[in-house]
Amino acid sequence: MRVTTYVLASSVSERRADQELIEAHVRGQGWKLALSSFWDFGQAPPVTDRTGFGEASRYAAQGFAHGIAAIGRQAITTDNATYEELLHFLGSRGVFLAYLPGPTP
Repeated sequence: MRVTTYVLASSVSERRADQELIEAHVRGQGWKLALSSFWDFGQAPPVTDRTGFGEASRYAAQGFAHGIAAIGRQAITTDNATYEELLHFLGSRGVFLAYLPGPTP
């Protein structure tokens, strides 16, 4: 199973830290990291306007990765309708989204 990574960050240092966490999670799942990773900087514009996420989606849909891993859903979108559309789009192309586990109580 090959997975590419996606990070939405406000700085280069945040991107690096999140990237390291995601990569460790991917390896911990026994998955392989794809050759490319993707990111967007700044405040979260609508997911449809993010170049990095669009590239990650196309990369995976073209068969270079089976899924896209991110820190959490909030890095993708918090809008339920948009999220449902995105899951349908990716799922119809055989691509999954994976997130790091949340904190345990």
